[in-house]
Amino acid sequence: MDGKRTWVATFSAVLLILLSHETSALEVPLDPKVLEGLPQPPTITLQSPKDYIFDPRENIVIHCEAKGKPHPGFSWTRNGTHFDVESDSKVLMKPGSGTLVIDISGGKAEAYEGTYQCIVHNEHGTALSNKVVIRQSRSPLWTKERNEVIQVQTGDFLVLHCRPPAGLPPPDIVWMDSNFQRLPLDSRVSQALNGDLYFSNVLPEDSRPDYICYARFPHTQTIQQKQPISVTVLNNSPRGEHRPSFMTPLGATSTKMALRGETLVLECIAEGLPTPNITWQKDGGELPTGRKKFHNFQKMLQIHDVTEADAGDYRCKATNSLGVAQHVIKVTVKAAPFWIGAPRNLILAPNETGILTCRVGGEPKPKINWFVNGVSIDNAPKDRSRKVDDDTVILSHVQSGSSAVYQCNASNEFGYLLANAFVSVLAEPPRVLTPPNRVYQVITNNPALLHCASFGSPIPTITWFKDMQISIKNGDHYVIHENGTLEIHVAQPLNSGKYTCIATNNLGIRENHVYLEVKEPTRILTPPEYKVVQRGMSASFECKVKHDPSLVPTMSWLKDNEELPDDERFVVGEDRLTIKDVTDEDQGTYTCNTNTTLDQDSASAMLTVVGKPDPPTGLELTDQMERSVQLSWTPGDEHNSPTQKFLIQYEDLLHQPGVWLNLTEVEGSITKAQLNLSPYIYYSFRVFAVNQVGYSEPSQPSSQYRTNPAAPDENPTNVQGIGKTAENLVISWTPLTGFQSNGPGLVYKVQWRQKDVDEDWSSESVANVSHFVVSGIPTYVPYEIKVQALNDYGNGPEPEVMIGYSGEDLPLSGPDNVQVIVHNSTLAEVHWEPVPPSSVRGKLLGYKVYYQRERGLHEAEGEAMKEEHTLTFSGNRSDGRLPGLRPYSLYNLSIRALNSKGEGPTSQTKTFETLEGVPGPPSFLNVINPTLDSLTLKWGPPKENNGRLIGYTLTYQPVNTTSVLGPLQTKNFLANETTIILENLNSSMLYEFHLTAKTIKGSGPARVEEAVTVMDTTVLSRQVDIATQGWFIGLMCVIALLILVLLIVCFIKRNKGGKYPVKEKEDAHQDPEIQPMKEDDGTFGEYSDTEDHKPLKGSRTPSNGTVRRDESDDSLVDYGEGGDGQFNEDGSFIGQYSGKKEKDTHEGNESSEAPSPVNAMNSFV
Repeated sequence: MDGKRTWVATFSAVLLILLSHETSALEVPLDPKVLEGLPQPPTITLQSPKDYIFDPRENIVIHCEAKGKPHPGFSWTRNGTHFDVESDSKVLMKPGSGTLVIDISGGKAEAYEGTYQCIVHNEHGTALSNKVVIRQSRSPLWTKERNEVIQVQTGDFLVLHCRPPAGLPPPDIVWMDSNFQRLPLDSRVSQALNGDLYFSNVLPEDSRPDYICYARFPHTQTIQQKQPISVTVLNNSPRGEHRPSFMTPLGATSTKMALRGETLVLECIAEGLPTPNITWQKDGGELPTGRKKFHNFQKMLQIHDVTEADAGDYRCKATNSLGVAQHVIKVTVKAAPFWIGAPRNLILAPNETGILTCRVGGEPKPKINWFVNGVSIDNAPKDRSRKVDDDTVILSHVQSGSSAVYQCNASNEFGYLLANAFVSVLAEPPRVLTPPNRVYQVITNNPALLHCASFGSPIPTITWFKDMQISIKNGDHYVIHENGTLEIHVAQPLNSGKYTCIATNNLGIRENHVYLEVKEPTRILTPPEYKVVQRGMSASFECKVKHDPSLVPTMSWLKDNEELPDDERFVVGEDRLTIKDVTDEDQGTYTCNTNTTLDQDSASAMLTVVGKPDPPTGLELTDQMERSVQLSWTPGDEHNSPTQKFLIQYEDLLHQPGVWLNLTEVEGSITKAQLNLSPYIYYSFRVFAVNQVGYSEPSQPSSQYRTNPAAPDENPTNVQGIGKTAENLVISWTPLTGFQSNGPGLVYKVQWRQKDVDEDWSSESVANVSHFVVSGIPTYVPYEIKVQALNDYGNGPEPEVMIGYSGEDLPLSGPDNVQVIVHNSTLAEVHWEPVPPSSVRGKLLGYKVYYQRERGLHEAEGEAMKEEHTLTFSGNRSDGRLPGLRPYSLYNLSIRALNSKGEGPTSQTKTFETLEGVPGPPSFLNVINPTLDSLTLKWGPPKENNGRLIGYTLTYQPVNTTSVLGPLQTKNFLANETTIILENLNSSMLYEFHLTAKTIKGSGPARVEEAVTVMDTTVLSRQVDIATQGWFIGLMCVIALLILVLLIVCFIKRNKGGKYPVKEKEDAHQDPEIQPMKEDDGTFGEYSDTEDHKPLKGSRTPSNGTVRRDESDDSLVDYGEGGDGQFNEDGSFIGQYSGKKEKDTHEGNESSEAPSPVNAMNSFV
């Protein structure tokens, strides 16, 4: 017992090892050049189906084709014994094959019925075909029978049996009448699978004598009929409504068996009144989706391609208003044998091991039998190298000459499978079947497959090299498949190059070279875009492509996945499709396809063609009333742009023939409108459809619709009364249109009376006018007025009373009691007493004030020019303000009332004086006669004193270009003083002067000037003799150089605090070393001190009150009378100093020449 277990364990281990090497078996190469020189056992390539039903009118053809090396021979068995083909003259075997052709004409075809099997053999083995069962098709006659008349009560069920003769194959059944017309089938009358005709309940109209069942036999193409069945439906005892019950299948349950892979057909037919409805369900599961179909009005359920999961209980329900009947069909699924893995041909080298497996499924489980060369393996010669274990045959250490064909037969009660697999023992050196120097091209990021198809026995080992140097191993980027193919998962340009595959076995070695080129992908960079285009316009689709330079793309365009129409309107450019004069037929999806030999790309876009809608049609007038009618219409084609609205117009054929006017609009989703009408109009209507593109053409006019005359529904509008002269009143209105007149004889009744006066209305009727003039009435008196429309059919509604006024005239009087209140030197307020309303003689528009400056109070009469001004104050008011007056002046003033006719009389003239104010700046300020320590100032009085001048104030202090160098000095002067000599000043020093004039109200704006004292030339003269000494000259040069350096440093340090944003300057230029010096003023960059725009303490405000931008680098030349200042030979300065520096304030910071050292020295004194 233990020995047996040991053997089983050992065998299992060996089997496991052998299975692990199963893939080492060599596949039969398909290359004819390889096959040509190799021995090969026979292989069947064509055979007939297992079940062959033949038509006795045609020959029997049983196929059997095979290949092998050498070419195989063929023989046949019939019913298990040898079939001698040559002995039967009616049987022919085709040359070079085993196909049999049996001529059955003129003989008994039944003699050739039976089971045939083809045997194919050569010196290397024998193969067997399937067993083919040959049967003759039959269409037997119906047995003679006599059918009695069937009588049935109305409402009862009925079954007409067909019972066709058993044919081969079974016939198709159809019920017809004697005129060969199919009987109609429905949920009440249906045909069952067995051909019987079922009536769930009968009706009187089911009575007929010719219910005929026809059977059509497909192979013989013959039709046979059953004797007619006569049915009489009685109504003497009709069956009433009743609940359903099943006619087939009977009982509560039934069974059904189906084979795997075939079609399961279940049927339930019920009777009942009313006719029942049939439904299906699977207990404990769902009906399979995608494989189920219902037929025969839900009475038949079909499930295709049945699987084991389809087994179970299927419940059919018959339902009507009186109840439910149920039937359960228990379905079991069996299976004829089917392949899980058929045995495969093996080519083995001597001493190799191979395995044949025959994996099958089925229910019940199939039995497997092995054969060798057509002989049961149990009866075949013993072979120690061969072991059989159920579905597996293990061939160990095979030897030359042991080639054979093995057959696996798997069978159960529902069928069988037969498969041939040969084992060929060969010893062959390697051959590389892939053509040499093949070039593979692939797109970047796609897999690349480099083939190295080989053949040899034993199976060659494949190795790969790149560029003859790099050995390629299985890894992340590379996979070497069992068939030798090298796969690069994601090819990149660096993978391009030469690849070598080497095939090796123990009998030799072969190599082959292939090349890989990795290309850039073809991509559409600019795909076509969705277009909405109006008819008649052009549409353009763009399609720009990027591709590998070595590939030549071709571009094509499709419309709706078909070629473009052959129309010259379609213009295909290099990267564009243009469609000219677009029509509705051009709408669709346009696809741009770009192809190379390796890849392709495509992009699509939709073209929607829009147009104006077609005009509505079928205008119809309904619901016709006295003042309304309903208009309906049928919309036209929208042309892909939804209708937004419908516009309805009308034509008044009575008053304005040929003129169409808008009546109303309705939404685009509405196709009718209730129209309100006016009397006395001959209407005709038309409709426009409107979409985003525009208006359609108008529809055809509707039929004419006339309305009867009536009294006016409305009166004239815009009634008003305005006097054109002082003694009339013009009453005007907007007349009614013919559409509004409502009838003939339209006139206007004009009525008027003075307001708030007890008097009757005056009236006048007029026609065809829009105004009426009432004359001889008082000036500007209110009147009540109204205008009413009348026609031959009556009066319009009571008109609204409007207020009008007769004509205006100039006011009769001016304002009284004029008073003036002076608030300050420039503002006064005037008051007056309004004129009486009766004197206005019109609508008071306001008051107009006339005021005039006579002179300044400090001026003599006639000395000043008079200034006249006017101000109008709207409305009925009694005061107003007069701004902008000049100080210390004499004014006179008068007022007039104002209406639409003009101004009334002038009021009494009123005189007033304005208060004193601050004076203007002195008229001039000059600095003259500069000396070493003194300057003379001379000035003139202000041009505008604005009061009594009481004196002047002078402030001054020494300054340089950017800062104050000394204290502020102040001096006051009397009004009659206009000159002063300032002494004890510093020599060569710049001073700034501010001079203001004063009244009792204070000082006015300042006049500003600058001047410089004369340089002390005596100091320079005393240095002449010393300057002739060489040592002194050298010393002065050194000092001058040091001073120059010091000045530069000081200027930089001082200007670092200037207002110019240094940080921004540095950020802008990064390297401060490259900042250029300004050519015009010599300053560093544009830096300036923050004090540049601040006035010196109490001193540096210009006369116009604004702050002047100071020059950043004054030189001594600026203060001379010319620009020719020089040093003479002894170093003294030649030139005249001037204390006057006249620069307009608008000069800003204009610069002069660069600063000199002398000027710089003076700035530090």
